[in-house]
Amino acid sequence: MPLQRFTRVYGIQDAKISALTADPASGTPTYGTAIDVPGIKTFEVSGDVEVKTLRGDNKKLATNSALSNVQVAVSHAKVSLDVLVAILGGEVTDSGTTPAQKSRWDLKGSTATFPAFKLEGVTPANGTDLIGGDFHVVLHKLTLSAFPDLGFAEEDYRIASFTADADPLTSTDDWISIVLNETAAAIV
Repeated sequence: MPLQRFTRVYGIQDAKISALTADPASGTPTYGTAIDVPGIKTFEVSGDVEVKTLRGDNKKLATNSALSNVQVAVSHAKVSLDVLVAILGGEVTDSGTTPAQKSRWDLKGSTATFPAFKLEGVTPANGTDLIGGDFHVVLHKLTLSAFPDLGFAEEDYRIASFTADADPLTSTDDWISIVLNETAAAIV
């Protein structure tokens, strides 16, 4: 019997970003090592539809709709310097020895590259109708669409967030994938 194709979706347990390192016109895309998005809180996918209406003879004759954009909005509880490199560019430099170690992310005009990346999020096991199953959302090729929200908040935690626009892969035309697993599977 095939797996049911509908489910409730509860919670988000993990999200990872992987740099898109190659997307050849004929071939297979390649990605860098997956980077954890620490303290993932939300992973919201939305899209824009462009609608064209044809009118004539003083009435509506036809309507055509086309998907014009897919966007993701992510919020996470902890700031990761490695995630900043993956979505904005720049570089991280580690220096010093205990007790004076330092990790420093620097973004310069020459390193603000806004690289392409893949983003995958997953529910916890049992976050679906399937006992022991999970639900994955994969956006195969993203580019940051606004500078990420960073900074501080008085007497409160500051939640980091970013938004990115999706494009179909050149190599496979994959844009977004949703996977419902009977048995929970980790993001690879």
